[in-house]
Amino acid sequence: MNLVDRIGAAEQRIRAHVRETPLVLCPSLSEETGGRVFLKLENLQLTGSFKVRGALNKMLSLSAEDRARGVVTASSGNHGAAVAYAGGLAGVVPTVYLPENAAPSKVAKIRQLGARIEFFGNDSGLAEVEARRVSERTGQVYLSPYNDWDVVAGQGTIGIELLRQCPTLGAVVVSVGGGGLIGGIATWLKAHRPEFLVIGSSPKNSCVMVESVDHGEILDIPSLPTLSDGTAGGVESGAITFELCRDLVDQYDLPEESDIESALRLLFDEERLVVEGAAAVAVATLRRHPERVTGRDVAVVLCGGNIGVDVWCRAVRPVESGG
Repeated sequence: MNLVDRIGAAEQRIRAHVRETPLVLCPSLSEETGGRVFLKLENLQLTGSFKVRGALNKMLSLSAEDRARGVVTASSGNHGAAVAYAGGLAGVVPTVYLPENAAPSKVAKIRQLGARIEFFGNDSGLAEVEARRVSERTGQVYLSPYNDWDVVAGQGTIGIELLRQCPTLGAVVVSVGGGGLIGGIATWLKAHRPEFLVIGSSPKNSCVMVESVDHGEILDIPSLPTLSDGTAGGVESGAITFELCRDLVDQYDLPEESDIESALRLLFDEERLVVEGAAAVAVATLRRHPERVTGRDVAVVLCGGNIGVDVWCRAVRPVESGG
């Protein structure tokens, strides 16, 4: 089964268990860019991010025997919460490996949803390596955040919703970490509209997939701290998402941390939306390059809303003027 067919199957499998999140016109960004800008509110999705789509599709695809073996995963936070939620539906208590610097608010949510938590390393890529190692040693199923066709297919159901909700869309801006979100969305949109413009956005401080695409191979390079913690960290060697990001994403952009902060402020000041940095980074890209989507109706995927109060308050604090 090819990925387009897998996305269609995922839509049927998970539809009863996820929200079709709103796609709303954003007056402030429309005025700023001179076109019609829509926001896909995955920050209102169950568990607070798009990740529940892929996690549920994978979990519900497992056989009873696989579920009995147990499930282990790795995450910077959102995927772990999604796997914990999916495990609750499937009768599985997963183990989630998190980097030691994972956002406390996301750690608390994963615990609340009933998963076991283990900490390893200071990067989601290192946590992935450890979770894979544990899976191989114990025989548990490893549920990847992005390097799995069923996970990517689940994320691709957003593409189905976008075309259903606004048939005139011609462009989309999506945050990029491991590439599962943009890979799934781009696969569906390009299959049905080859001319559809797909723009990827990663914070300049942590842009491993973008750098890998630029160099033609997956790189092992360090990341700096970023507000966009949901997209931060390395990319697993041999990740299936690399070719999707290389072949289907038309353009990339790397916003600075100040751009992400500005986007968080705009979304709250003008639209009364509270989102996490990984969502704001896509808005930052649109604001930095409005000319890229001239003449098209564009959707910006707000991929999640799981941000700690302290982090959000620091990010949106008023800019002090000199005196």
